[in-house]
Amino acid sequence: MQYRAIGVVRGHYVPEDAEQLTRGHLRTEDGTEIEAVVLGRVLNLIRRHLDLGRPHLWVVYPRIRADHLHLQLVGVWEPSTLASEVAPGSAEEEAVEGATDVLPEGDDYFSVRGELIFTRPESSDLVIKVRQRPRADGSRPTPFKVQVRGDVPLEHLRHFVSLDLRRQGELLVLERFEVIAPLPQRGNRGGKAKPKGDRGPAKGGPRTGPAAGPGPHRTAISRPGR
Repeated sequence: MQYRAIGVVRGHYVPEDAEQLTRGHLRTEDGTEIEAVVLGRVLNLIRRHLDLGRPHLWVVYPRIRADHLHLQLVGVWEPSTLASEVAPGSAEEEAVEGATDVLPEGDDYFSVRGELIFTRPESSDLVIKVRQRPRADGSRPTPFKVQVRGDVPLEHLRHFVSLDLRRQGELLVLERFEVIAPLPQRGNRGGKAKPKGDRGPAKGGPRTGPAAGPGPHRTAISRPGR
């Protein structure tokens, strides 16, 4: 029951401005150009260790912007390059030493877990709502939606689901899914009038979990799980 949306994409990151590396696009090996931004410590990795002239396996958070796939680059899965970035004797060093540059899930793999809020079998369209953990100041970020191409039976609408996806161009295509549990719903979604004096369901709602993804990437090498 932990919400998440994370994946890996191999490609060249091309910044819009050589002096401002935070915005640009990811040019994948299949020729697709995907709008991208760089977050956090990845900026230091790019400046100090990564050759942008060659492709890398980027750890990304997927978002949808104006019906197009948008990627937030939050790490690089390249232990051979990042070994010098971790402290000797740390857990990160053990992870790097025991890892290879190739993930068993393969390139362009995405793991998304959240609430199935829309399914259209005739066009194989799905929408998953993903909630994020509260910020340090206690405020709650607005949930975001991930559009998926694939089929999940209509009876699983409003259920918490786990999806294994593969990027094809700018689409995230369903490979496998697992239905975890139904989610309680707030308010009167059925459209029926409430009986007089009925105050509705008790306060509460869908159970929220950690942020999309496995949390902050301290070393920007975290391996996406299933």
